[in-house]
Amino acid sequence: MTLLKNIQSISASALTAGKGVSMKMLLSPEESPNFAMRNFVIEAGGSMPLHTNTIEHEQYVLSGRARVVLGDKTIEAGPGDVLLIPAGVPHSYETLGDAPYSFLCLVPKAEDHIEVLSG
Repeated sequence: MTLLKNIQSISASALTAGKGVSMKMLLSPEESPNFAMRNFVIEAGGSMPLHTNTIEHEQYVLSGRARVVLGDKTIEAGPGDVLLIPAGVPHSYETLGDAPYSFLCLVPKAEDHIEVLSG
């Protein structure tokens, strides 16, 4: 099966966790045999709380900058950076500067349980 979409034609959904966070489902688990692909945007001044997932995340930063907590490390991520977040590792995001932080996030097609550790 092949599929072609344009990101501009996909509606964003606001997320209740965090501040100024939205997500576009680019490839849903129903459309792809092994992975789902999402585009997250965290507006300038926004954040996503410290949380864990039961599945790994592969991320590619498209634009903006953010302070990202990954377990016991804190990094600054920006355009062109690639992040691997193993299952169970606590992580959070806080935008830096005046631009939104946008990234692609690929996850395996599996059930994911999210636990928010701080708000």
